[in-house]
Amino acid sequence: MLYRHGDVLVQRVDHLPAGHPRPGTVRARGEVTGHSHRFRDPATVQLYQVGLDISVRVLAQSAELIHEEHRTTTLPCGDYRVWMQREYSPQAIRRVMD
Repeated sequence: MLYRHGDVLVQRVDHLPAGHPRPGTVRARGEVTGHSHRFRDPATVQLYQVGLDISVRVLAQSAELIHEEHRTTTLPCGDYRVWMQREYSPQAIRRVMD
């Protein structure tokens, strides 16, 4: 299962890679607007830092991923890989800016 939340992609995985728990609920801050992709209720999720990547475990029955400019995405209980979209141009592959 793959979810798109603006410039953030979320994919359900069978298990999380080994990582370190990360405090907070913010996945990404917008470079242009300053808005953030974050989980509404901190008690519903645990974020993990895996190298430069972030993974999330939804601890509750579901968790809401919110952002000021996007519809809310509801993720069911489980483990997820979360990453920023990239775009191709002849000059470089670069991260999509939200």
